[in-house]
Amino acid sequence: MRIGIGYDVHKLVEGRKLILGGIDIPHTMGLLGHSDADVLLHAIMDSILGALALGDIGKHFPDTDIKYKGISSLKLLEEVYDLMNEKNYKINNLDCVIVAQKPKLAPFIEDIRNSISKALKTNIDNINVKATTSERLGFEGREEGISAQAVCTLCKK
Repeated sequence: MRIGIGYDVHKLVEGRKLILGGIDIPHTMGLLGHSDADVLLHAIMDSILGALALGDIGKHFPDTDIKYKGISSLKLLEEVYDLMNEKNYKINNLDCVIVAQKPKLAPFIEDIRNSISKALKTNIDNINVKATTSERLGFEGREEGISAQAVCTLCKK
């Protein structure tokens, strides 16, 4: 069994879609980034890459490469899945938390879990996603950005 942890943060700005876990979340602002800036999927990818001892998403999908400009992070997650599959591992468990003051994410959690489970070709029961606020503290609490953390365990197929 292998364990990995991932963390990511992106700034909230006007004029961008808010994509979390591959799901378009209605909100007045979105996350700024080279790709679609899906902070949750970025944390998940880093946790998987970490468990495989393959570095991080910046190594595999650098923000200096134009081919990743505006790309869906779901496509990147599928590439990380391929790396995991090549090494003969599968998701045992994935536990994630999104920290955002707004919007309220509870109505979207099941859709996010479904999206992630499909991309990683695993049962939805292996995926847990939580959302919390930071009680108006820090950059998340001031609605300047959103962060996400993910911990995964991988096991041999």
